[in-house]
Amino acid sequence: MNHNGAPVEGKKRHVILDALRGFALLGICLANYPEFSLYSFLESAPKTLFPTAVLDTITQWFLYIFIDGKFYTIFSLLFGIGFSIILENNRKRGANGILIFYRRMFFLLLIGFAHLILIWSGDILMLYALVGMTLPLFLKCKDKTLLIWSFVFLAVPVIIDYVCQFTGVYLSKKLVEWQWLLCDRFGITEENFAYWLADAKSYHDVHNFLLMGAVERMQEFVDGNRYFKVLGLFLIGFWLGRNRMFARLEEFKPLLKKISLWGLLLGLPLSAIYAWSAMNGKPFGFGTHSLFYFVSVYLTSFGYISLFCLLYLKSSASTSQLKTHNSQLPTARSRFWQIMAFPGRMALTNYIGQSVIGVLIFYGIGLGIGAQMGLIYGELIALTVFIFEIAFSSAWLRFFRFGPLEWIWRCLTYLRLFPIK
Repeated sequence: MNHNGAPVEGKKRHVILDALRGFALLGICLANYPEFSLYSFLESAPKTLFPTAVLDTITQWFLYIFIDGKFYTIFSLLFGIGFSIILENNRKRGANGILIFYRRMFFLLLIGFAHLILIWSGDILMLYALVGMTLPLFLKCKDKTLLIWSFVFLAVPVIIDYVCQFTGVYLSKKLVEWQWLLCDRFGITEENFAYWLADAKSYHDVHNFLLMGAVERMQEFVDGNRYFKVLGLFLIGFWLGRNRMFARLEEFKPLLKKISLWGLLLGLPLSAIYAWSAMNGKPFGFGTHSLFYFVSVYLTSFGYISLFCLLYLKSSASTSQLKTHNSQLPTARSRFWQIMAFPGRMALTNYIGQSVIGVLIFYGIGLGIGAQMGLIYGELIALTVFIFEIAFSSAWLRFFRFGPLEWIWRCLTYLRLFPIK
C-alpha cells in the first residue's frame, strides 16, 4: 500500500468548492475585524463618542443578522467535505487515507497553535484539528445515522445552556479565573484592556496579551459549546462529500431551491430576533439566546449555500450556451466564479494573512489605529483586505500550484517535497 498518497491536483479541483471557500473567507474577515480593530473590546460609552455611532449600530445589526455564525458554518461544512475528498482521493491511489488525514490534522494543530500564541487569540484552526481527529470514528455510519448525530451535536449546546442557566453552573468559571490571573501578572486591567494592543510598544507586550487571550479563547469555546457545533457541521459536510453532492448539483436543483427559499425566508427573520437578543444583552437568558442562534444561523447558512450553488448552476448553463456560439468568448459570469475561487484555493494562507494584516494595521507594533475608529470603518478595512487577498491569490496562482502555507502543509502531510511552481 502507498502510505504517502498525494493531494488533489489543481485541474481536478471543483470550482464551486473553492468559490464557496472564498465566499466564506469574506464573511470570516467581516466577522473577525471588529475584534482586530479592537472595537469589540470597547465599552459602550467610548463607542457612542465616535462620529459614526449611528452607522456603527446599523452595522452591528447587519453583522448579527447576515454574518455572525453563518460563514464559519460554511467553512466547517467545507472542512467535512474536504475530509471525504481526502479519503476518496487516497483510496483511489491505494494510500492509507486515515493515516494521511491524521497527519494533516496534526500539522494543522501545530499551525493553529502557532497562530493562537504568536499572532491572534481568535484562532479556530486548533479546534478544527482537534475535532477533526474524531471524524474517522463516524466512517462506518450510514447516511441517516450521520445526519442524526449531526443534529444531536448541533442541538446539544442549547440543552447545555438551559441547564447552566437554570442551575447557575458556569462551565468556564475556572478558565475565567486563569485569564484574570494572567491579566494580573502582565498588568492588564479592565481600564487598559481595550487599548492594550493598540498601545503596545513591543511584540513582548502583544505576546503577553496573546497568552492571556489564548485562555480567553478556550473560555469562548466552552461558553459557546463550539466543539459540539463544529463536529455537527463536520458530519453534515462529510455526508455531503461522501455522496459527492458538490459534483451533482444539477441533480439536487429542486432541493437547493427549497432550501434556499425556506432557509432565507425563515432564517433571516429569526436572525433579526437573534440580533435583537444580542444587542439587548440576552434579555431571556443565554439558554434562549442559544436557541435563537440554533434556529437562525443554520437555516440562514444553508440558505446561503443553496442560493450560491443555484447561481453557480445558472452561470454554468449560461456560459455553456455562450460557448456554443463562440468557443473563444470569455464570459463575465465564469470569470466571477474564478475570481471567488482564487482566495478559496489559498484558504489557509488567506485566513492567517487576515490576522497578520490585522495586527499590522491595528496594533501598536504596526500602524496602531485600533480602538480609534467606529465599526463601519473597521468593516470597510476588512472588505479592502479581502479584495487585496483576491488580487494577491490571483497573482500568486499564476506562477505557483499552491499557496505558500498550503504547500508547506501538503509537504508535511504527504512527507515529501512537491514542486510548487
